[in-house]
Amino acid sequence: MNSRWIATLCALLIGYLSLNAKNIRLTEQEAALNGRHLCTDYIQSALDKCSRSGGGVVTLSPGRYLTGTLYLRNHVELHLERGAYLLGDVHVTDKNIYPKQALIYAEDIEDAGISGQGTIDGQSNTEGFLSQGFRVNDNKRPNGLFFYRCRNISFSDFNLLNAGNWTFRLQECDGVRINGIFLKSLAQGNNDGIDVDARNVVISNCILETDDDGICLKSDNLDFMPENITVSNCVIASNCNPIKFGTASCAGFRNVSISNCVIRRTTESNIWHWEERYDDLPKGVLTGLSGIAIESADGGCIEHVVINNITMEGVITPIFICLNRRSGGNKGIIRDIHISNITATCEGNIPSIISGIPDRYISDITLQNIHVEHHGGKEAMTSRLREALTSYPENRMFGRLNPAAGLFVRHAKNIKVEGLSVTMRHADKRPTVVADDVNVMTLRDLTSRNILGEPVQNIESTGITLDHKDIR
Repeated sequence: MNSRWIATLCALLIGYLSLNAKNIRLTEQEAALNGRHLCTDYIQSALDKCSRSGGGVVTLSPGRYLTGTLYLRNHVELHLERGAYLLGDVHVTDKNIYPKQALIYAEDIEDAGISGQGTIDGQSNTEGFLSQGFRVNDNKRPNGLFFYRCRNISFSDFNLLNAGNWTFRLQECDGVRINGIFLKSLAQGNNDGIDVDARNVVISNCILETDDDGICLKSDNLDFMPENITVSNCVIASNCNPIKFGTASCAGFRNVSISNCVIRRTTESNIWHWEERYDDLPKGVLTGLSGIAIESADGGCIEHVVINNITMEGVITPIFICLNRRSGGNKGIIRDIHISNITATCEGNIPSIISGIPDRYISDITLQNIHVEHHGGKEAMTSRLREALTSYPENRMFGRLNPAAGLFVRHAKNIKVEGLSVTMRHADKRPTVVADDVNVMTLRDLTSRNILGEPVQNIESTGITLDHKDIR
């Protein structure tokens, strides 16, 4: 074999080895940074190199790595070993540090993700961040993770803390697996947990504690329907709505299953003082708003939803299903919703609500085995509940009082309620259930305790039947 062939074979071998040398390990000692200086370029160079070589794993060994926006690349897994801390720079208004307004950003990539038992920390709870005086909805702070139009991506086991804005945002992605992450973000307004505007999504075995909504389905693009989404075996604490569909609901949501989750109180609330906006709440109470909130406010269709086996405490309203037009635009649709096996210990006195609009009913809702406890102690209401057709949808949108002790249903049809049990801690004079402009509602096995009002109040409704009641 001549020297030319030997050289050619060597070159091919070197090229082969280079293409397959996919895994890159980064160390704090190499960078000599120790969390004191930006190492954005150091990490980004490794992510780029790994992707160019065909993909693989970029590992952060134990240490502290201070960074601005990092771009995850095609076929790359960012792995954080236990003891590795990826820290967001607190100078968030510098566009050179956060050009994409996110700590980790990805767009149009596939077969990628983040793993490991390390920590991604946006540091929004630090003095340097807090001293900049950001406000709710100011849109000046970076998200934690933001993945846009990505495919086949996975996230597992890491800690995700203290985002500047939304903590974990998925937008128009397809094929997402999230498993076993620990997420805590309480320092800033708009600290949602996981925002899902995506298709074919599995979320499981996660623990979340958030100042804003916990697991929140969003729909920002009329031409992109978030669908085929499952959430299971999660623990969720939220100062707003632990499980939420909306408020952004342009296309809507379809084929969603949520099961075997626990909703609990947060450990702190730095933004909200709900006792100022709701009745019968003790000062400083740690509570969310609606445990399960399903809202079509932007003209979208929400259908084929199953929610099962949820226990909740530290919420005001167990179930809130609302159809309205907050911008005065198209009328949406909510139908085919099945909610079962719910146990809720609640603050305050706003009950579960199903409320459509006069010319567009919510339809085909089934509630089974719902056990709730409220504060109670309210007098019967003599006035009809006001409409709120263009309000921001929230459980208090109709006012601080509600005519029902346990369930208020309005502008709805084909409602089936089986095994609803409502208990008041203080004697309450309101009806257990109020049906206002409802066409066909069947109630079976209605149990009320410490409620002095009638089991069901009918207001301009037809086809309301009650089969077996237990009043104590």
